[in-house]
Amino acid sequence: MRTTKIAEEIESLPVEAQKEVIDFVAFLKTRYPVVRTIRKHRQTKLSDEPFIGMWRGREDMRNSVAWVKSLRQREWGRRL
Repeated sequence: MRTTKIAEEIESLPVEAQKEVIDFVAFLKTRYPVVRTIRKHRQTKLSDEPFIGMWRGREDMRNSVAWVKSLRQREWGRRL
């Protein structure tokens, strides 16, 4: 039976019977809970993430501590 047909059938009932239908549906929902299948997102290894290695080949990034120090000196030196 189609959903629209079911709705029409319920609407044709007296108000009290419609309330009973609603109560019965609520009862059925508790008796037969919807089991939702949860798709497990495939865990990607961190080493396979696209951002890993994006600085590879950059000579200025070989020594990241020196790079940050140099950057800070340039940026903060302008403000002094």
